[in-house]
Amino acid sequence: MPHVELVTPSGALRDSYRDLVDEFVQKGETLVPFVLRFEHGDFDDLLARLDGCSHGIGLPDGFVPHSTYWMVEDGAHVVGVSNIRHTLTPALRREGGNIGYGIRPSARRRGYGREILRRSLLRAREVGLDEALLTCAKSNLASVSVIVGNGGVLIDEAYLPNRGEIVHRYVIRLGAS
Repeated sequence: MPHVELVTPSGALRDSYRDLVDEFVQKGETLVPFVLRFEHGDFDDLLARLDGCSHGIGLPDGFVPHSTYWMVEDGAHVVGVSNIRHTLTPALRREGGNIGYGIRPSARRRGYGREILRRSLLRAREVGLDEALLTCAKSNLASVSVIVGNGGVLIDEAYLPNRGEIVHRYVIRLGAS
């Protein structure tokens, strides 16, 4: 695997980030994590919004503070995006959990999923979490493998009518901060 880092979003990576979002759209895939849906025409506004979200500023009702990171290959190519929710609502306990992440389609099957989650778990510990709840569709075998490969323990599964599928819930213990 090339050199990768999990970094705070920055304007220097604007074009690569936009390419990542465009790649998801062109493939007809759901934008995951949800922050990929944020408007990014004015990139400085996007960066300010992401920073505000990490401090609980400007959040819509029902949202919790959340931090976004970009996994960058060789200092220039955004290959993935991670979003860490600092706390959970009852809805997030059911679906969503503490961490959402996505790897650009052209960068999959190279170990980036496992690596972005591993690094996100370290960041989750930095925001004070001692365990992380993760959810994914039971049928998403790649995500199941990534979560289990990072120490995820299946705690339950449930059929979610709004999604029309069974969702697994996993917990990963993070240890002392």
